[in-house]
Amino acid sequence: MQLLDEKIIFLTGGSKGIGFECAKKYAEAGATVVVVSNDAISLDLAMDQLGSSHTGLLCDISKRADVENAIAFTLEKYGRIDVVHNNAGIANPAKPIHETSEEEWNQLFDVNIRGIYYTTRYAIQALKDSCGCILNTSSLVAEIGQENHAAYTATKGAVNALTKSMALDYAPYKVRVNAVAPAGVWTQLLHEWATAQEDPTEITKYLNGIHALGYCPGGDVIADVCVFLVSDKARFVTGLIMPVSGGAELGYRRINELSSITL
Repeated sequence: MQLLDEKIIFLTGGSKGIGFECAKKYAEAGATVVVVSNDAISLDLAMDQLGSSHTGLLCDISKRADVENAIAFTLEKYGRIDVVHNNAGIANPAKPIHETSEEEWNQLFDVNIRGIYYTTRYAIQALKDSCGCILNTSSLVAEIGQENHAAYTATKGAVNALTKSMALDYAPYKVRVNAVAPAGVWTQLLHEWATAQEDPTEITKYLNGIHALGYCPGGDVIADVCVFLVSDKARFVTGLIMPVSGGAELGYRRINELSSITL
């Protein structure tokens, strides 16, 4: 028997980056994955790789009706939801707060926080019924801050606070709530950004160097931890903000001269 056999996982932002790595790992562990994305192109590509036993849904998680309909569709098709993984998020703009427009501020909070509110609002009864769990994708910067990303780090700090309060609220129903907090992760977007810089080699050295273990990982290392956190192996773990950071937060660290990089 596989670790996630028969589990139905509702995964937002699951068509690319860390989310897609999670989708693949969840599927490998035996789960059925409902991949939610607002990007039709990447969603089609992801579902081609995952296969027809899984479902892709085009959905903007910042819109109430989209999320309500996606949850309802999932329940109608599968009859249950065991896990909601709130992974979808945005990081731009790379600016200090006084340069951040009201529109940019609102968009960050609409996607990164309002999306969690909507998925919880419409899936919580199903999670109570299944004694399921919620997993939120946070970031190490929620704890340590990041230059020129004040609005983004504020949303991730809110994710951490939500995770702990939600864990208390839903513990009586045996619904666990945890978060995973990566540092730097090689995604397609980060590769494209690094390649476009004047000295990509120095960028790579920097990204490797900020992690105590000496390298910047791919999204698969985050996904492996996510598989554990949503599995019954973590059945007595709730309210945890799990760093998957290679020790980036430990001890004295290099001065962040490349403040436009988003962790």
